Amino acid sequence: MVDRPRLIAPEIAEQYGVSIHTVTKTWAQHPAWPDHVDKRGRYKEYAARDIADFVRDHVERQAVTLEPRRLYTAQQLEDAGIGIKAGTIRADLTRGRWPKPDDTEGGANRWFGATATQALATRRGYRKADS
Repeated sequence: MVDRPRLIAPEIAEQYGVSIHTVTKTWAQHPAWPDHVDKRGRYKEYAARDIADFVRDHVERQAVTLEPRRLYTAQQLEDAGIGIKAGTIRADLTRGRWPKPDDTEGGANRWFGATATQALATRRGYRKADS
């Protein structure tokens, strides 16, 4: 009989490129976090497949296709399903973590879809759009 691979928190962190703190204090606190299947030393062991399913369903954000030459407000980007709230875009803009708007006519910040897509590509947790 072949055992399914099992992972403990440090291995999960290494495999997914996050800190152990993210695994134990953020992911493991999520209601959908899988039940452990055993213990190894002081760590709980989880089925690798269950962890992969959790990351796919609750951590990774599916890339959306935006119209490259269309202008979007922060709210329109949120509504398009990019996985980021409009308030986060505004806060990140203030902190220099989101590109300056391509257009500010009428006092509204707007970005071309191509600009937003490029910004999203540099954020952690986004899958590449399917070709």
